[in-house]
Amino acid sequence: MIRLLILLPLALSLQFCTYSQSNKKTSMDSANKTTDTPESNNPVYSNTDSTKVNLSEAEWKKILPADVYNVARQKGTERAWSSPLENIKDKGTYYCAVCGNALFVSDTKFESGCGWPSFYQPVSKGSIIYQPDNTYGMSRTEVMCGRCKSHLGHVFDDGPPPTGLRYCINGVVLDFKKAQEAEKKYSAKKD
Repeated sequence: MIRLLILLPLALSLQFCTYSQSNKKTSMDSANKTTDTPESNNPVYSNTDSTKVNLSEAEWKKILPADVYNVARQKGTERAWSSPLENIKDKGTYYCAVCGNALFVSDTKFESGCGWPSFYQPVSKGSIIYQPDNTYGMSRTEVMCGRCKSHLGHVFDDGPPPTGLRYCINGVVLDFKKAQEAEKKYSAKKD
């Protein structure tokens, strides 16, 4: 009976995004990955090019950081509450950290309590690809980047209106870029 009580919560945490307390330490410097300039190490990274990207896994492994490669190409999952993007409230756009494809705008981000950045709608229908995922004895829908087919996370039907969807996305595969207008206003106020 005690084993059952221990295993049941573990099984439920695998079934759904975990709900636990957040580590509220968030630094915009670490969350705003534009300082890392992924495009400098990655020849296919572009926020404007919509051409489909088709590289071998060996090529991806050479150009991606190990943590990004693990999630994006090997369908891994980052630890809940580990992404600085979880608590960002700034206006801007979330891009695929692998290829630079626009995925979500900040207006569609919401606090789901699951430990990963959550959105209720992608930028466009073509920005995301959907695929059935029946791993670990669960029936889920995997979401991948529409440009490079990298694993992003999963979509669930327990989100807020207007879509009722919750895109639960690994922060390590997202780049956040603040809206240019907001950044200009912020800079003007500082001067």
